[in-house]
Amino acid sequence: MTSGLDQPASMPPRIEVRRLSKTFGHSRVLSEAELTVLPGEIHALVGQNGSGKSTLIKALAGYHAPDRGAVVRVDGRSVRLPIHPGGLRSLGISFVHQDLGLVEHLSVAENISVGREECGRVSRRIDRRREAAAARALLAELHVGIDPTAPVGALSPEQRACVAIARALGSQVTGGGLIILDESTRALSIEALTTFYASLRRAVRGGGSVLVVAHSLQEVMAEADRVTILRDGVVVGAGLPTSELSQERIARLMTGREVVQVRGSTLTSGEPDRIAVRGLRGFPGPAGPARHRSTLDFGLAAGEVLGLTGPAGGGWEDAPSLLSGAAAASSGSLTVDGVALDLTRPAIRKFLDAGVAAVPERRLQQGIAGGFSVTDNISLPRLRTRGRPWFSGARWQRLEAEQVIRLLDVRPADPRLPVGKLSGGNQQKVLFGKWMLGEPALLILHEATQGVDVAARQDLFRAIDRAAKAGTSILMVSNDPSELSAICHRVLVVRDGSIAAELTAPGTDDILNASYDASLKENLQS
Repeated sequence: MTSGLDQPASMPPRIEVRRLSKTFGHSRVLSEAELTVLPGEIHALVGQNGSGKSTLIKALAGYHAPDRGAVVRVDGRSVRLPIHPGGLRSLGISFVHQDLGLVEHLSVAENISVGREECGRVSRRIDRRREAAAARALLAELHVGIDPTAPVGALSPEQRACVAIARALGSQVTGGGLIILDESTRALSIEALTTFYASLRRAVRGGGSVLVVAHSLQEVMAEADRVTILRDGVVVGAGLPTSELSQERIARLMTGREVVQVRGSTLTSGEPDRIAVRGLRGFPGPAGPARHRSTLDFGLAAGEVLGLTGPAGGGWEDAPSLLSGAAAASSGSLTVDGVALDLTRPAIRKFLDAGVAAVPERRLQQGIAGGFSVTDNISLPRLRTRGRPWFSGARWQRLEAEQVIRLLDVRPADPRLPVGKLSGGNQQKVLFGKWMLGEPALLILHEATQGVDVAARQDLFRAIDRAAKAGTSILMVSNDPSELSAICHRVLVVRDGSIAAELTAPGTDDILNASYDASLKENLQS
């Protein structure tokens, strides 16, 4: 990592936060928080799910009004809180929030230019051609080939993240400014992260600053100059140089204890092809044919954890929606305990009845109901079988919720809370738990630990290992080699729609070697 901290010592901090607290009702979620981001640095903010990171970011964004006594200065100037969105732009501060803040029905170019549209002097009409050219240039800086006229709602999660990040880069003030990224890099592939951080490095070398909220300690150690650590709403490490830290020390500061790394159990037995995927070819392209000519064929044993990964665009990313019945494949079949399912004619209910369950990548949009309680979300898949037309049965629902809360350490441990009020990691635990209780034959996990802190990640790994020991076949679809190495019995590397390598009990480097060419791999490992 090359530090960006080469600015004159006389320059004031880009942003300085002092004594920032936030209380909701009787609960104080932030207590006297302090944060200093310097000109020309990438600064990381880390902490467990629920530690107060997002509350701090939302206070800086003007979404929350902090308690009395908070002080914020930008480039040495005091800022009145809460900050108005227009005031943020004038201060050179841009945000990329967890939900990305994109407008689904607008085009890529319109989303990138929103709030900065240029109108003709006479006609007062927005120049869409100029908008598209500016969007194309920003996306090219990130090495992303997205059509500026495409609607954002049709993009993949990674493409959506790139659009939001491009919008923030477009708002950057030359030689200054601050970009705040609130867990917004979680959907990026390894290739995209590499080019993205190269763009950030160019920005900070020119005098800009970056504050990134991240859960990947590997990412923090590789890219951040300094790190501030929150635990239970209190700053326990302020502006610590990453060059003097290790992932283990950061994890101890975040959790207040040693974090034991969970490894997957050895696969002892199981029918070799209890789950069989045959002739799987992905989504049809715009003109009709599939994006890849090759097909996927693989099987899973009972109790096996199988990883699926590869370079971006290789076709492995489509597997969760195709194998769960959420989208139609061009060809292929899925056999579960002898029951054959036609992947060209998807029906989620039919796949669920066959024992196929999926934890999707976009949990709030596709996996859980944010306005429903923890109990309601967990019991929803079994209401039809365990409830009655006139009575759902509160007792079994409460017992299921309590079981998930206990096994996965969901916090707060209140089954009545709306899931939307939980942190991202605890939402993921609820989503995983609701399907785990149904003991599916096949459980598909798409980026299972995305947006999850280091301790919650180990809780999920334990739950995955328990489910596998109970006989569930688990397909883990992920762009994180370290995650796959930790828990999978086998990993399939997919390129251009076909299996390029099959690895048994692989290490992280084994997966990188099979997935990427030498030049990219060297960049990733550095």
